Amino acid sequence: MLLLLRSLALYLVSSSLLSLTRGDLYTSVVNIQGEIAVEKALLQNLQTYIENEIYRMDDLKRFYEKIKALHNNVYQEPVTAISNPLFAYTLIKRLQIDWQNIVYSNEAIENIQALKDDYEKIEAKLPKAEDLEGAAKGLMRLQDVYALSTKGLVKGEFLQVAGEGVSNVYRPSLSSTLSADDCFQIGKVAYDIGDYYHSIIWLEEAVTLFRQSIGIWNTEDQGSLEEALDHLAFSHYMSGNVGYAMILSKELLQLDSNNRRIAKNILKYEKILGASLGTEPKEIVLQRPNVTHLLTRDIYESLCQTRGSQPKHYQDSERYCSYETNLSPHLILQPVKREIISQKPYVVLYHNFISDSEAKRIKEIAAPWLQRSVVASGEKQAAVEYRISQSAWLKDTVDPVISKLDLRIAHLTGLNVQQPYAEYLQVVNYGIGGHYEPHFDHATSPNSPLYKLKSGNRVATFMIYLSAVEAGGTTAFIYANFSVPVVKNAALFWWNLHKNGQGNADTLHAGCPVLVGDKWVANKWIREHGQEFQRKCGADPDE
Repeated sequence: MLLLLRSLALYLVSSSLLSLTRGDLYTSVVNIQGEIAVEKALLQNLQTYIENEIYRMDDLKRFYEKIKALHNNVYQEPVTAISNPLFAYTLIKRLQIDWQNIVYSNEAIENIQALKDDYEKIEAKLPKAEDLEGAAKGLMRLQDVYALSTKGLVKGEFLQVAGEGVSNVYRPSLSSTLSADDCFQIGKVAYDIGDYYHSIIWLEEAVTLFRQSIGIWNTEDQGSLEEALDHLAFSHYMSGNVGYAMILSKELLQLDSNNRRIAKNILKYEKILGASLGTEPKEIVLQRPNVTHLLTRDIYESLCQTRGSQPKHYQDSERYCSYETNLSPHLILQPVKREIISQKPYVVLYHNFISDSEAKRIKEIAAPWLQRSVVASGEKQAAVEYRISQSAWLKDTVDPVISKLDLRIAHLTGLNVQQPYAEYLQVVNYGIGGHYEPHFDHATSPNSPLYKLKSGNRVATFMIYLSAVEAGGTTAFIYANFSVPVVKNAALFWWNLHKNGQGNADTLHAGCPVLVGDKWVANKWIREHGQEFQRKCGADPDE
């Protein structure tokens, strides 16, 4: 349309200039005959406009049919679809970028105005840029922890790479593939934070897919082959692979011959390579960013992938199952199934601790109050990258199900769970790649916010699994070298402190990233004070 208007404007200007000198165009057939060529040009421009408009409409129909088909599948299995991190990522990406590109297209402004008005009414409810960034980081986290193949993820497959072997970690019932622009956005997130390891991995996929569809433009896409090549070339340069950076830059310059910045980069790369002639080239090995706060990364990721080195019951006489009453009259007729996972540290799993209806009710109560989870940071609390989840704190007075749960915990553990001797129930929901890297539940610093209540340190943890997950999400005990899978409606209990009050280093644990599923847990942290007669000091200082 703009091209048509420009041509019409040019024609009118030309006619005006001629009229200033002649003003008698209509008097000469020869002059009129000359205008045929002008109209022919306009007609060609109009034909181009119509073809472009038809192409745009066909493209919109393609996008519509793709999303409609996806929603038809989602309608059949909505929970399964949302629990797939690839589906969740593409959903957030579509709502944050794709729909924005559709709605704010420069073409057919009048026709799209009504759609734009409807879009703007709900725009405040849509994911923000930060959500897309977080989703991209979540996918990269899953890729790292579970050693997932990038090419597999692009195809919607969860393939774990171990040495030269590849195994299928999970087979989604609803597959969700990634487009070139999807990969570009993930790579760009890594690029923007200087993570060139991940930017190279994902931008390589983006470039490959963009090359396959060269000459084809999808209305919803924000990235392009040129942008992907630009970011990828610089990523390789920053990783020390100057030669490949130059090759990619030359390819980009062929697509955008007027790009002076890229031309200067090529000259710089040639100069660097020229200066290194005669020297032995260094081997370029891409390495993941060094995470200084996670010194146990290898053990942590191994446990997340393989569930550690847990012995079977018949291999370890200290591990066994039993019915537990704790001599409580409330549990005599309904004992709890107890599975001892470990003696040092003492970790037990109580099966079927709560019912489906109780778990559902707790999630319903907590959902409206969920906020970004925080951790102790000095004397304050802060949201951090190594804990990705949302949580809510529920008082025992908010609903009878909470107070009944507290009583059941007290009967089973024999501990005092009343305020201020225990904290309110914390309900946690994990997002895309949601996790909590290795940490202690008890305070390790006297300045910790945990001591503000003046009820001592966290002596024990009682964690209830409110949901099942399809893959990932295990609770890994790092130094003890075992992990516990998510068991719906079960509860995990362990002592954080020795009987002498010192922290138990063997309780360093982590919530592995949720690969597929919707993970909910409820934590009940029990404090030192008020437990003097429930957990007495022992003769062994290490007990």
